[in-house]
Amino acid sequence: MTTHAIGTREAWLAARLQLLEAEKALTRRSDELARQRQALPWVPVDKTYRFETEHGPASLADLFEGRSQLLVYHFMFGPDYKAGCPSCSSIADALDGFAVHLAQHDVTLTAVSRASLDKLQAYKRRMGWTFPWASSGDNDFNFDFNVSFTQMQQRDGEVEYNYVRGRHAMDADPAPAPVEQFAQSCGTDTKTYARDRPGMSAFVLEDGTVYHTYSTYARGLDALWGMYQWLDRAPLGRNETGVWWKRHDEYAHR
Repeated sequence: MTTHAIGTREAWLAARLQLLEAEKALTRRSDELARQRQALPWVPVDKTYRFETEHGPASLADLFEGRSQLLVYHFMFGPDYKAGCPSCSSIADALDGFAVHLAQHDVTLTAVSRASLDKLQAYKRRMGWTFPWASSGDNDFNFDFNVSFTQMQQRDGEVEYNYVRGRHAMDADPAPAPVEQFAQSCGTDTKTYARDRPGMSAFVLEDGTVYHTYSTYARGLDALWGMYQWLDRAPLGRNETGVWWKRHDEYAHR
């Protein structure tokens, strides 16, 4: 028997109109935050990066694929993983749908990971994805944008992630249960798994110069995690007591 409030259509409408005002205020605040993101200063990317892609070696400028804007999803797939992170995989399930529209708006959407290109391509085939995915395993890109870390940084508590330097939840010993679960799912140990983290970064190419414009990490990715936007509008919300999602080919389909 339900314990949730039950009411008339009239009571529901009155409550819904109150909520509508709060939703509109949030939308206006979100618009303002978007303007603040776009007002951030642009930082020239002076270092030369060489990526491996399905089309051969590429520079950061090459990843733009002829467009002026580049959005990079920092996908957790370290060189010693046997499969990509399940959380990143659930986010990536939506990238193909977004990428085709963004490409028509002068924006290229790509993923970048430290795993070798052959691993990335094999996993991409398994998942049925088509978005571009570059390997940064032979350069410092992941380290420079604070989504990969060395054993020394991890050991000394010098990981700088989500604009905070120190020990983070993923670095705890023993590791939190979700980290242990995901590490096993990726075929590695918790320390190795935690040396890569999720994030996204934005770049612009103007007059031959690439500029870094924005990066976000951790809960900053929530708005890009499509399933949660839907769950937040479902009757029971997120309704979670722990990790419940898997790679899409690992569910017992209902």
